[in-house]
Amino acid sequence: MNGYLNESHFLMVEEGFTTRDLLENLLGEPCQESEQQAFFVADLGDIVKKHLRFLKALPRVKPYFPVKCNGSEGVIRLLAELGAGFACANKAEISRVQGIGVPAERIFYSSPCKQVAHIRYAATRGVRLMAFDNEVELSKVARSHPRARMLLGITADSIPSAHPSMTFGTTLKSCRHLLEAAKEQAVEVVGISFHLGSRGLEPQVFAQAVAAAQLVFDMGTELGFQMHLLDIGGGFPGTEDTRAPLEEIAAGISSALDLYFPEGCGVDVVARPGRYYVTSAFTLAVSITALEETPTEQPGSDGGCDRGMCPPPVRGLPGLNFGGSQRRWDILIPVPAVCFSLQRPCPEQPWHSSSLRGPPGHGEDRIADGLRLPQLHVGDWLVFGNMGAYTTPASSLLTGYPPQPRVTYAMARTAWKAVQLFQGKPPQAEDDRESLCTPLSCGWEMAETLCVTPVFAPAGII
Repeated sequence: MNGYLNESHFLMVEEGFTTRDLLENLLGEPCQESEQQAFFVADLGDIVKKHLRFLKALPRVKPYFPVKCNGSEGVIRLLAELGAGFACANKAEISRVQGIGVPAERIFYSSPCKQVAHIRYAATRGVRLMAFDNEVELSKVARSHPRARMLLGITADSIPSAHPSMTFGTTLKSCRHLLEAAKEQAVEVVGISFHLGSRGLEPQVFAQAVAAAQLVFDMGTELGFQMHLLDIGGGFPGTEDTRAPLEEIAAGISSALDLYFPEGCGVDVVARPGRYYVTSAFTLAVSITALEETPTEQPGSDGGCDRGMCPPPVRGLPGLNFGGSQRRWDILIPVPAVCFSLQRPCPEQPWHSSSLRGPPGHGEDRIADGLRLPQLHVGDWLVFGNMGAYTTPASSLLTGYPPQPRVTYAMARTAWKAVQLFQGKPPQAEDDRESLCTPLSCGWEMAETLCVTPVFAPAGII
């Protein structure tokens, strides 16, 4: 073992131990029951499964987990134990990762816009791999970190179908000028970086981006740079209900890499999968502390009841609707899929049109309208799945406090066994790890054995 993670960092559970079992145990704790605080349950076994699946699908690609996606200690410790690298956006994230002992060579300071003080901090901590996409950034690094190893960030401007949110990266027309400027300032450029987002993982779009990267590699080589690293960014799906599974996406990626950067050419490939690793691993539980029924004769009523349900002390998420279509701060909040009470049986029909609100007194406390929920009571809990990615701001607003709700980490014994056998090595076809942790069966599954019934998104949500 590498020493980043041990059994004191999580609850060991046996196969067959369900989400309900663990939630009921946690809700039965006296402090939890009295304070009624929101909390996360994190299935580390799910992350183990995702990691082995990624390495099997893309054996040439080393994952660098973006810490801004989920900086919780259990996630960082597990991925460090599994041998992953880390993409850090600032000084705080570098400090967090190195604080558990991750060496500097496994850290990529990936932000294309860095504060000078943070660049100097990275230099003192031995973090050399960085990204740039303009002359200003290049000059800052040249002055503050002369030993940096830079990746030139490009935007594939010739690709009309590239993700519209891809705002960083220089155009192909500017690459030679930037490489020449780096040469003049004695900055070492070792490769190319791009990030197309989820739409960029479509085979044709990705192939065009890799082709563009290969052109810039040739420019760099002509200017005397030792170009040997390609960063293909992120955008890998975090849940199974996507247009294409990882294996299908990986086939397109591998095809493009084999065409433009064939194995043996001396180029290492890294990626930054974030949502992929952690989205489905985290579940958030919040309790109802107040209910308000709207009379059926009130104008605008549909005959059901309009409830303000307040996870204490919940604040609304401005600009967000549960159901999966509206975002703010790149956060996606799902419809609550499960509700239950420890004191009484699961609620039955009829269901009602309901609204979810934060506490009164806040300007924007509306979280969702038009949810179809059963008859609920104060003290019931709503459970939100797929809450592992970019949910720190969301959970802080849900709970009403800046600190993130507490996280309880759990892992199945078989998943822990796989981690112990893994030791940072990719799975082989005949390896014992395969029998322990096959892609769709390993780990402590977040089984939907609670009061599960369909919950519909608000009308008009796509």
